Amino acid sequence: MRAIGNILRIFILLGVVQLAVADNRSGQSVQGTNVSGPQSVVSGPAKISTLDGKTFLSVKILKVESDDLLIEYGLAGGGIGLARVGFTNLSETLQRQYGYTGRMGMEKAAVSKLREAAEDGDAGAQCNLGRCYDAGRGVPQNAAEAVKWYRRAAEQGNPRAEGYLGACYFFGQGVERNSQLAARWITKAAKGGDLGAQFVLGMCYRDGCGVGRNYAEAAKWFQEPAQQGMEDAQLELGKLYASGMGVPKNDIQAANWWRRAADQGYASAQLLYGFCWELGKGVPENDAEAFMWFSIAASQGNSEAKQARDSLADGLAPQLVEVAQKEAARFVPTPERAATDSEGMLPSSDIPTEKISAGTGFFVTDDGYLVTCEHVIHGATSFRVNSGTNSFPARLVHKDKTIDIALLKVDGSFRAMPVALEPQVKLGDVVFTIGFPNPDVQGVEPKLTRGEISSMAGIRDDPSYFQISVPVQPGNSGGALVDENGNVVGVVTMRLDDIATYEVSGALPQNVNYAVKGGLVRRFLDHVSELRGKLKTQKTRKNPDTASGAAESAAALVIAE
Repeated sequence: MRAIGNILRIFILLGVVQLAVADNRSGQSVQGTNVSGPQSVVSGPAKISTLDGKTFLSVKILKVESDDLLIEYGLAGGGIGLARVGFTNLSETLQRQYGYTGRMGMEKAAVSKLREAAEDGDAGAQCNLGRCYDAGRGVPQNAAEAVKWYRRAAEQGNPRAEGYLGACYFFGQGVERNSQLAARWITKAAKGGDLGAQFVLGMCYRDGCGVGRNYAEAAKWFQEPAQQGMEDAQLELGKLYASGMGVPKNDIQAANWWRRAADQGYASAQLLYGFCWELGKGVPENDAEAFMWFSIAASQGNSEAKQARDSLADGLAPQLVEVAQKEAARFVPTPERAATDSEGMLPSSDIPTEKISAGTGFFVTDDGYLVTCEHVIHGATSFRVNSGTNSFPARLVHKDKTIDIALLKVDGSFRAMPVALEPQVKLGDVVFTIGFPNPDVQGVEPKLTRGEISSMAGIRDDPSYFQISVPVQPGNSGGALVDENGNVVGVVTMRLDDIATYEVSGALPQNVNYAVKGGLVRRFLDHVSELRGKLKTQKTRKNPDTASGAAESAAALVIAE
């Protein structure tokens, strides 16, 4: 029964059961200040996540109004905040719970359009119509009718519908319960690329639910959703690395996965990451750092973290406790991804919208292998690379979200650059990048900007990055950071957010940008078998003029949609 309970929790978390449908329109939420407020007057959830990416913890509902909720919530490190959250910025479940009906009239018309497309054989519409019956949106709730439409879409190979049909079999919702059929459909959805199904399948293998228990298979299916930012998958994959179950025991990997989930605000991961610091597992032993993470988790109501924090406080110097408390108070969760469940269930308009991302890349082989940032191509299904006056279709070869690097391949002959395995750069060295910043505004001609290595480490002294003074803008992501020899010593990945930094520090950052180090990029490339024997040799002679010309020839505009 425990295995079934775990899987049930995951299905509810992913929105597969008792669906919480995202509204496409964003509402307004107002951040509160440190104040003491009244007690809760309305029952509600302890945690609220809005559709625009904000998360409120230790929530108390103070007032329900016609268009919004007035809430009280806990601040990291202690204190109370107030916020007003619009219903259109909340899930369908919360809208219904508090009686919001502003969208109900639109739902029936939208469902009518969905039904026409579903009857014509559109698998996406069939899946979404099943979701409407499952949730009772625009039609009376009817589990059997939901299964009918899920099945029609699933039989056409729609991964979301396969996952939902598997959930119906798992819980006997609209069909007779059958864990083997559930696992079969969830496996098809997982193989079709559905991240939620991949995670659920990993949990099935971990707990032996509908399939034989197999920790190696569990680790395999956790991997992609974890890479794509699903915090539950990151937590579970970290546990497997920590215990050596299904994967070789690796404390560093465990700590890295827990850190990513902790940064997203996941209290369970924050607790485990705190233990890493306390015990020196995968990170240097540091009680002050452990105290900080325990404090952040405790502020969300995690009782184990509170006990760990209080136990650790007795052995820490008061000044270290004070510093750690201040750091905990500054913590702001940073989600890696938007919620994927229920996106596109109901059309917001009759006109489809496309999401297009543009960035920079550079060729690392003469036959068309090109490096860019993973976040440039994240979530896209088609890619184009513009080099000179030509545009080429591209395919994704490999990616690593951990270091924000992706490898694309286009057909043709190009001028490539060497990626230094051990870049010979030091603090203050001159570097430059050539990229395509804001191509909609600044055009598609390559732009060169120069600067220096400002620090040998990134944010919070992360050794994977350089801090650079090279000016960069949106569109520069994925560009080569080049030394005066003409070697790629890094890849431009991010800039310090001006507004977020101002809110934390009270000062605007002055040209603070970051590049992942070339050694990590080179090791990423060395693990791609298709590149064996094709990468360029590192240059040893300084020649700035030649270097800039080579970088311009190797640079390309990457378009993903």
